[in-house]
Amino acid sequence: MNIIITGASSGVGFEAVLELILSNRHKVIALARSEDKLGRLAEIAQGLNPDCELYPIAFDIVHDDYAGLLQFIANRFDDRVDILVNNAGQLINKPFPELEESDFVEMLQNNFIGHVRMIQSVLGLMPANAHILNIGSMGAYQGSSKFAGLSAYSASKAALHTLPECLAQELTDRQLTVNSLALGSAQTEMLEKAFQGYESPVLAFEMGKYISDFTLMGHTCFNGKILQ
Repeated sequence: MNIIITGASSGVGFEAVLELILSNRHKVIALARSEDKLGRLAEIAQGLNPDCELYPIAFDIVHDDYAGLLQFIANRFDDRVDILVNNAGQLINKPFPELEESDFVEMLQNNFIGHVRMIQSVLGLMPANAHILNIGSMGAYQGSSKFAGLSAYSASKAALHTLPECLAQELTDRQLTVNSLALGSAQTEMLEKAFQGYESPVLAFEMGKYISDFTLMGHTCFNGKILQ
């Protein structure tokens, strides 16, 4: 499988990459903004599987130019992307009265619009039965418990959740599968920064393995679903 994962330099994206490179059946392009953290990812991956085909690239899905990225993807993947995992994102924890319009713009750009650009950019490289997976949040799932301070974050993730329902219908003729995972908390750097002192019962590597497994098999059972 030719797989692209965004937000791969830390947290569940980092761990999902390490799961996927254990098999020599997969080639993985790992995207994130931090070149240093991507270097650490590559070092660990080489230690786990010296024969792995991992291509880490420093890339900002919101602000960077996609032309060069698409050329890189086409060359490394022979013009075929089987799986796209939209995992990149940011979190602002701030009381609603203190939120500025720029905070909502930032959340929408990083948690929704950047992924729209990524999907539109690689769509032409995706064959029938390819899988697009958006990584969302239980805090954005309709009817779930909500948390104070996360209104901008949750609203942006709710937009990301709805996209697969729309695309599953719109991309029917292409025979593509599009899903979203509404995840609960995992012990990641982003969680620790937003909620200092909180410890999640789920470790990042556990959630990363779940994402890896669903990435490879989830599209055989689900399409256009938001799975909590």
